[in-house]
Amino acid sequence: MSLNYSEHPVMFRARPFAFIGSLILVPVGIGIIIFLVWYMKCKATKLQISGGEICLEQGLLSKDRTEVDVRTVRTVKVYQSFMNRMLGVGDVSVFTAGDEAEIYARGMPRPQEFRDIIKGEQ
Repeated sequence: MSLNYSEHPVMFRARPFAFIGSLILVPVGIGIIIFLVWYMKCKATKLQISGGEICLEQGLLSKDRTEVDVRTVRTVKVYQSFMNRMLGVGDVSVFTAGDEAEIYARGMPRPQEFRDIIKGEQ
């Protein structure tokens, strides 16, 4: 069971303007609260591919865990704006049988590598 991909969403590279705006608000005091909440949300979300399964785990105190077998994946959609492409992040959606994404993760680093790993394991 080898671990191929395991990442948390990134803060600065995923939303650089929100990061800079929060940084400007630090002297007022509200910026520190924004950073703390944002950091906890990022650390409470984890996307990984391990042992032929894709797993999205979300939550700090209560957990929501979604697992999908790589062999059942029909489509992997990666969305990257121009800024996201420059910074190497993007949104990842994994579809199996339905029209709704079973797994959706925003602001993930190296999204093309995630897609390539899934396509290589099928």
